[in-house]
Amino acid sequence: MKTLKKIWNWIDDRSGFTEMFMPLMKHPVPADSKWSYVFGSATLFCLVLQVITGIALSLLYQPSSAEAYQSLEFITNEAAFGNVLRGIHYFGASGMIIMVSIHMIQVYITAAYKFPREMGWVSGVILFFMTIAMGFTGQLLRWDSNGVWSAVVGAEQMGRIPFIGKWAARLLLGGDTIGSHTLGRFYSYHVFILPAIIFLLVAYHLTLLIINGISEPPKVGRLVDPKTYRQWYKEMLVEKGIPFWPYAAWRDIIFGAATIIAIIILAIWIGPPELTTPPNVTYLNTNPSPDWYMLSIFSLFALMPPQIESYMIVIGPALSIIFLLSLPFISNKGERHPIRRPWAVFGSICVIIFVFSLFLLGEESTWSPKFDAKPLTSVSIHSTDPLVINGATLFYKKGCLFCHQIDKQGGLKGPDLSDLALRLTAEDITIRILNGGPDMPAYGGTLSKTELTAIVAFLSSRKFKK
Repeated sequence: MKTLKKIWNWIDDRSGFTEMFMPLMKHPVPADSKWSYVFGSATLFCLVLQVITGIALSLLYQPSSAEAYQSLEFITNEAAFGNVLRGIHYFGASGMIIMVSIHMIQVYITAAYKFPREMGWVSGVILFFMTIAMGFTGQLLRWDSNGVWSAVVGAEQMGRIPFIGKWAARLLLGGDTIGSHTLGRFYSYHVFILPAIIFLLVAYHLTLLIINGISEPPKVGRLVDPKTYRQWYKEMLVEKGIPFWPYAAWRDIIFGAATIIAIIILAIWIGPPELTTPPNVTYLNTNPSPDWYMLSIFSLFALMPPQIESYMIVIGPALSIIFLLSLPFISNKGERHPIRRPWAVFGSICVIIFVFSLFLLGEESTWSPKFDAKPLTSVSIHSTDPLVINGATLFYKKGCLFCHQIDKQGGLKGPDLSDLALRLTAEDITIRILNGGPDMPAYGGTLSKTELTAIVAFLSSRKFKK
């Protein structure tokens, strides 16, 4: 033991570890900083996990359009613990987004962004958007049809931004169309550019935390006054402060470790997202869906009236970013306790309900065709007439069942046609098929007279009340 102690003393003396890190570990924090302060540290734990698993995946992943999909198949199905590793990386990203979101909401509700921590909030907001960007760029690296088409949808939305839209879309994809250059571009975003920005921001965020201190729990009637706050905070730490290590850090370690364990359990139990088919940009019968943390935004634009969508794509995010970044400068003093800030609490609850509702709607995806719908069974057809059976077959082959339901089979984008004949005559049905509708293509030039007759016969047989 004496020998090991001498070796450590020599290393510590030459490296300066103690002088470098002990002041950080021993810096005082408010004594009443309890479990509500663990979410920021848990975000950092998830970031470290993402770095470790990302490096491990990069040892086997091939960032080439010809080999990326096959390399992920190899990682998932053949490499030792590859499936679990992909799962940890996926759920680690989810955990990081959840923790940073909770941390931001907590800071907002308790007004911990007020003087002198304005720049801590600003750097945190930027880190939040960088985390979302990491998730978005990582989805394309799966290089399956879902990931590729999700990137196409994202580029199309960016392309609608006035003046800079075309340039922004080209910057995202690395060209006018998606291809091998796009994979290389997203790989650079995901592995080099965004992580570098995140590491710098995290270092800056933690530095501000050391300089300005951890915000004390809010107390009713205790106002933040920029003229006196720093002196009051310094005296409070002298009187009631405790060293961060080990008196406060143990909660961060326990919660962070529990978060990592939960991520690993989910990775083993559920596994990573399944790879869809290899990418084929000429195949249009696909239903791209982003990972869950982007689903609310996806739902919002899908449900938005088309005539305002182009404006809201620009105005909505711009106003949100301006509000978040300007918040600590607009309100940098005064009351911090949530009881005295009911509108902040109410607004946070409304945002949470709104985002969660959009997420649930996105899970249903009622606005998207259901391309994996199965053909109607004889039970659903309710007829032995050859013409009606032929019409039911054509109804599926022509893609009608992707948007319309028959006896709870099919998509939800269009009206349920289970009892259509109770609402429309055969002539009305024929006119609708030939001319189409607001969200329905016209089939007048694509159906033969025989096919049209069969489909109308099938739909005219739908006289069964739901």
